[in-house]
Amino acid sequence: MSNPQLIEDIKTRLNKYNGQWNEKKGLWSFSATIAERKAFLSKKKLSYTAKLRINEETKTIHFSEMLSETSSGFSAGGGMDDVSPGFGAKTETYNTLSGKRQGSIEEQSKIFSKDFTYTFNYQEIRSVIKEIAEKYGYQFDYQIMPVK
Repeated sequence: MSNPQLIEDIKTRLNKYNGQWNEKKGLWSFSATIAERKAFLSKKKLSYTAKLRINEETKTIHFSEMLSETSSGFSAGGGMDDVSPGFGAKTETYNTLSGKRQGSIEEQSKIFSKDFTYTFNYQEIRSVIKEIAEKYGYQFDYQIMPVK
């Protein structure tokens, strides 16, 4: 069982980002929409997700973060790569740890800043969690791959 006061402190400090917290089998995740872009009949969203797991035996907080993009809307069919002619609805989701958009969060941010305008400071979230970990006597373990 993880330290409930430590989790509450983290939640309180990240409250200003208006994200959603979820917990499943000791894995905590925090997700916030950081940018949206609307075009003709379509919408794209950029989301930040931080995951953390607290290991009480080693007094370690394992932490990872990523950016992911989702899009939805209508597409015009009939092109070379389209299967159906005419118009259709399209929803697409992928994360930055699969395919061509992988790498550290800094690299991901550079890629997404070409498509989105945002001022989200992911480094601040990482610093807050590290600071609180140290306050409670835990080590902070940053991982590029998602914490499981």
